Amino acid sequence: MSVIIFIIILGVLIFVHELGHFLVAKKSGIRVDEFAIGFPPQIFSFKKGGTKYALNLIPFGGYVKIYGENSEDESVDKDAKDSFVNKSPWIQAAVLIAGVTFNIVFAWFLFLIVLMAGSPTIVDQTNRDFIKDAKVTITNVYEKSPAGVAGLKSGDNIISISSTEKNSKIEKTFTGSDVTVKNVQDTIANSDGSVKFGIERIGQKSEISINPQEGIVGDKQAIGVSLEEIGTYALPIHKAFLQSFVMTGNATQLIAVNLVQFLGKAVIGHASLNEVSGPVGIVGIVGEAAQFGFIYLLSFTAFISINLAVLNVLPLPALDGGRLVMVLIEGVTKRKIKPTIVNWVNGLGFLFLILLMIVITVNDVIKLF
Repeated sequence: MSVIIFIIILGVLIFVHELGHFLVAKKSGIRVDEFAIGFPPQIFSFKKGGTKYALNLIPFGGYVKIYGENSEDESVDKDAKDSFVNKSPWIQAAVLIAGVTFNIVFAWFLFLIVLMAGSPTIVDQTNRDFIKDAKVTITNVYEKSPAGVAGLKSGDNIISISSTEKNSKIEKTFTGSDVTVKNVQDTIANSDGSVKFGIERIGQKSEISINPQEGIVGDKQAIGVSLEEIGTYALPIHKAFLQSFVMTGNATQLIAVNLVQFLGKAVIGHASLNEVSGPVGIVGIVGEAAQFGFIYLLSFTAFISINLAVLNVLPLPALDGGRLVMVLIEGVTKRKIKPTIVNWVNGLGFLFLILLMIVITVNDVIKLF
């Protein structure tokens, strides 16, 4: 199921990205020969307005064939007015940056839906007034911990907790609004024997007893979970409209800064592959996000969309950012870069990206074991 969800998310984000290139190219009077989701073999296609629309079998990708984008293509009329290469640098730049822009706008739209519908959000002093149905939620379960062995999972809500205290030998029980992160942690740390938890998972309630152990977190008793108070954060449409812009801006800045820092460490040899994830790693994250519900999955999709945008704008060959740099060089120098040079640079860039993806994927697989 996680793989299926990942493929759907990837397909939607690629569609949005390529749609940006497609619409701006069409609006700019550039001929678009093909708009495809996925890579061949082809499932079906149809032609309309001079453009072939295709759905292909391999879902990991998509493309738009823009007339004249490959200046070395012999079938391209060098003087054609509807050719990409014969448009001004400003129009070429607009077409190239459109995919990134659409990914950012799509993320904003998803955040808008999330904020209006109500999203699972960690409660703090700044948002408490807008939070409903706050519950203590398990956000992470340590491997081979008492909680993991007992079957607790990320996304489980703790609705009650009880145990006998070490010193007083009095049994304490917390229910309802008294179930706070602090009370749960104190009950576990001070328990004399097993702790009884009331758990709610996807609407189903159950009880489970767990014996805390020392040495998991410092020198106090613990069961091996991370806890947060999480509730539904919902805003009226006018506030959601503005807040979604803020969320999109903050997320874009955070992702861009982290990526630049990672690349900086990579240059000096201090970067770790554990800081990044490829398709295999993302599938695992998708599975965890889905456990928290559809709205949480929309938020995750918005972050992935912004990640794709930031990655694509990097000035690396074969990416939109690298091609944009070439267009800007041509605009400044008023001279066309030789097609053979462009193709060599893009080819090397594409090879580098493929090798990097293979290394990251292998690392993701190794982390599973």
